Amino acid sequence: MHYLLFYEVSEDYLSRRGEFRGAHLQLAWQSHEKGELVLGGALADPVDGAVLLFKGDSPEVAERFAQADPYVTNGLVSSWRVRPWTTVVGADAATPVRL
Repeated sequence: MHYLLFYEVSEDYLSRRGEFRGAHLQLAWQSHEKGELVLGGALADPVDGAVLLFKGDSPEVAERFAQADPYVTNGLVSSWRVRPWTTVVGADAATPVRL
């Protein structure tokens, strides 16, 4: 199953991001290497959030990531939420549907 983690970022996100970016990216790459985080990145122009795609048996994998993320724990992310995503088309679709 796939899960989308949505981040809403604080107004001072861009000015404070540099201080925590290394730790955030380290956590993200570790999650990717474990096969949990598939893709992630900021929504651009202007940066007003981010979306991260996880794969797992439950939303817990994305929730644990958010709870440990330095962007969240240091207030750069003002809110976050996890949504299940039913993927049906593509090589990595969790529930492929072909007609």
